[in-house]
Amino acid sequence: MGPEVSNFGIGDEVFYAGAVNRPGSNAEFQLVDERITGRKPKTLSFADAAALPLTALTAWEMLFERFKIPRDQTVQGNLLIVGGSGGVGSMAIQLAAALTDLTVIATASRPETTEWCKFLGAHHVINHHEDMAKQFLLLGLEAPDYIFCTTHRDKHWHDITHLLAPEGAIGIIEQGLPLDMRVLMSKCASLHTEYMFARAVLQTKTMATQHRTLEAIAHLIDNGTLRGTATENFGTINGENLKRAHAALEAGKVHGKIVLEGF
Repeated sequence: MGPEVSNFGIGDEVFYAGAVNRPGSNAEFQLVDERITGRKPKTLSFADAAALPLTALTAWEMLFERFKIPRDQTVQGNLLIVGGSGGVGSMAIQLAAALTDLTVIATASRPETTEWCKFLGAHHVINHHEDMAKQFLLLGLEAPDYIFCTTHRDKHWHDITHLLAPEGAIGIIEQGLPLDMRVLMSKCASLHTEYMFARAVLQTKTMATQHRTLEAIAHLIDNGTLRGTATENFGTINGENLKRAHAALEAGKVHGKIVLEGF
C-alpha cells in the first residue's frame, strides 16, 4: 500500500476494473489507484466480485451520470436496454429496476437470455432481431425516453433512432462507423457516450467518483438489492482457459459474465 493511500488498510478486500494503460487481470499482481477501487462485497467470492466493476461502473455512469436519471424514483418513462443479457445490460437492468421508477424493457433473442433479463428485473423483453417498434406497439408501450444500446450499435442505429421518443436520449458504449445524426436532430434528441476507463486513463477531476460508485454497488449487493452477474467460471487463469473464454465471448452466446480465478 502506498504511503498516501487513505481509503484502505493492509488486508482490505477490494474490487476494481483497473485501467487499460496498466497490466490487467491476466496478471497475478497488479497496481491500482485507490480512486478507482472499492471494498469488495462481503457476500460475494473474489471471482464473483471480479465480474462486477467494469460492467457496474459502465451501467451506473450511463444511467445516472450521462442520462442523469435521478435515483429517487421521481421520473417515470420507458428505458430500452439493447443487449440486456450481456454484462453491462445485466447491471443496467438491475440498477434501473431497483433505483428508478422507469419501465425497463430489455432485448434478448433466446429463451435462456429472455428469462435471464426477466430474472434481473426487466418488466418486458423484446427480440432485437425483429421489428422493435412493432413490438413496443403490441405491448401498448409509448416510445422509450431513453435507449441504452450496449451492443451492435451500427446494426441497431436506424431502428433505435426512429423508435426513440422526441427529446429522448440514446447512450452508446462502442466505437464504430460514423453515425447518421439526422433523425436525432429532427427529434431534438441527445446522444451520450460512456467509456468507464476514461477517468483512470485521463486522470480526470472526477476520477474518485468511481471509488464512491463501487462502494455503493458493494452495499447494494450486500443488502440484496443487486445480485452478481457471473454465470460461468472457466477455472485457473492460464493460456488454455483464456482462449476458451475469449472463444465463448466471440461466439456471442454468453449471458452475464465469465470469470477465471487463481494461477
